[in-house]
Amino acid sequence: MSTLGISGVDPILESSLVAGMAEVESLLRTQIEGDYPLVVQTSRHLVEAGGKRLRPMLTLLAAQFGDASKREVIEAAVVCELTHLATLYHDDVMDEAPLRRGVDSANSRWGNTVAILTGDYLFAKASDLLADLGPEAVRLQARTFERLVIGQISETQGFTKGMSQIDHYLKVVADKTGSLIATSARYGALLSGADEKVVEIVTKFGEEIGITFQLADDVIDIASTTNESGKTPGTDLREGVPTLVTLFVLQSDDPKDAQLQEILSAPITDETIVAQTLETLRSHPAMDKSRALLDQYAESSRRLLDQLPDGSAKVALISLCETIITRTA
Repeated sequence: MSTLGISGVDPILESSLVAGMAEVESLLRTQIEGDYPLVVQTSRHLVEAGGKRLRPMLTLLAAQFGDASKREVIEAAVVCELTHLATLYHDDVMDEAPLRRGVDSANSRWGNTVAILTGDYLFAKASDLLADLGPEAVRLQARTFERLVIGQISETQGFTKGMSQIDHYLKVVADKTGSLIATSARYGALLSGADEKVVEIVTKFGEEIGITFQLADDVIDIASTTNESGKTPGTDLREGVPTLVTLFVLQSDDPKDAQLQEILSAPITDETIVAQTLETLRSHPAMDKSRALLDQYAESSRRLLDQLPDGSAKVALISLCETIITRTA
């Protein structure tokens, strides 16, 4: 496994990506410096808590199909991470989450108002950086932001008639997670001057792998006995957050699932019941269905990559697909 968390990466490419991610981290931190100590403190809160940095990594990887040395690529990678961080501040307020990335969430530490405004501040910083990347880049960000908002509204509204809970959930995941990851990949290819066909392929790949990534987290939240996803197993059960596994149970018409469905219909506050529910779900057919759907999205992502030019960047993207799947085993 490389230092990037992706196996089989060409050493030369790995060195380039490590250097690029160091530039991303440096620029990311300069974007949250200013004259207002509280804003700087609240903005740095999640930046310094770490994270997978999947979005900027995809920007750098997609740029390998063009001129990856362009400064615009680094700036776009930071735009994507700032946008992602901003959504986390807002999500935590809506979910009333007490923790994020293993630390107190901003809303639990400073209150909802400060958390919301911090998210707004990060959106502003992303827009300021984006302004130098040209009108096409600005338009792409605007359309991505539109999807992020629609995804959040759809999740809040719940599924509507004519759409199953699973289909609704997958649409929400595509908008809330897939859209920004797709944009991250598109920025890299677009701003590096990659071929137009490559730009479209990596964009579709980004959307597919973004959905795959979220579905993998859903499986890990139930299947894992460690904190490998950055969350304590069963966190979604405690918060009453619907995930792929629980939705498969909730739409079951098997009478034997009635009691489990009742338990899953609300947040579980009793730790004994959380533990019992995790054990039940780990051997439930819903887990097999979830893994099967996850595999379908991963395979769809891999098939898209077949159309890319051969080389170390393509191999790295294929390895990324494998990494997402193997962490759920």
